[in-house]
Amino acid sequence: MIDSKILESVDSQGMHKVYDAWPSIASESYNTVLPQVDYDNISHIVFAGMGGSGAIHDVFSAILSKTNIHVSIVKGYHLPKTVDSETLVVTSSVSGKTAETLTALDAAKNINCRLIAFSDGGKMKDYCVKNNIKHRDIPLYHSPRGSFPSFLFSMLKILQPVIPIRREDIVESICNLNDLHDKISSSNISSDNPAIELAEWITNIPIIYYPWGLQGAAVRFKNSLQENAKMHAMMEDVIEAGHNGIVAWEKDSRPRPICIRGHDDYVKTKERWDIMKEFFEQKQIEYKEIFSVKGGILTKLVNLIYLLDYSTIYLAVMSGIDPSPVNAINFIKSRTK
Repeated sequence: MIDSKILESVDSQGMHKVYDAWPSIASESYNTVLPQVDYDNISHIVFAGMGGSGAIHDVFSAILSKTNIHVSIVKGYHLPKTVDSETLVVTSSVSGKTAETLTALDAAKNINCRLIAFSDGGKMKDYCVKNNIKHRDIPLYHSPRGSFPSFLFSMLKILQPVIPIRREDIVESICNLNDLHDKISSSNISSDNPAIELAEWITNIPIIYYPWGLQGAAVRFKNSLQENAKMHAMMEDVIEAGHNGIVAWEKDSRPRPICIRGHDDYVKTKERWDIMKEFFEQKQIEYKEIFSVKGGILTKLVNLIYLLDYSTIYLAVMSGIDPSPVNAINFIKSRTK
């Protein structure tokens, strides 16, 4: 078990303090006065961004998954060939200097499409000003991963004319964040903190299983385990795993399965969870289940990400690791042009 003194000492840059403020940041960001987009007749949205920005785009993809709008996620340099005049290309880089996203932005400028960029200034803003591209300044909080609610809820507000999500669903997600805050924040360093309980359970290499619709939470959890706790992690779709990945458990393995479940998963997915659990129990494989809160897809994803992210901060601190520095990423970026 950790205590407040250890948390303050190991988390030298105060990442946990930013996470404590996530609900208020979400509320303030959604109430932004930045102008909304005025695009219409959008049939295709391309979200381009890496790392923390890419995780935000996964949430948008889930929101749009049951609409008539086609969604493409670009985590790299190249835009899809299907970009046309009815496409909105959304680029976001919290730092404003992500090389891959700047490349995608430059490519979009030369295509007959709609375009908007989000960043906390940097090269992206300068490029947009120079080329008369719509840009919105979103504030950075600590780091790209710490800025998740700032960018997500600001973008939800700014893109609201083209993102079919009700205001009530957004408010619901923020209200649930507030409720979860009381359970997992640093004001509750105790054994009944579910984020601490999860952090204490995680050992070796976690394998994260997720259902359709909650991939964004699984991706974000994997990324945060890697960035904050500096540990390897893997993820698999629970249905696809039944056709390949499950076989690996026939051999004694050190990884530990973590099952991210929606409270209202599709009936066949629920059946598959039960089968997976039966298999794990027969093999005496200890597993962990994490259930979403009730509510819309935004509420489920945002609250899962809050819980899972915070657990990686606690896990890092328990291991004596400062969650903030990402020296390996800085090494890659220093050599990327």
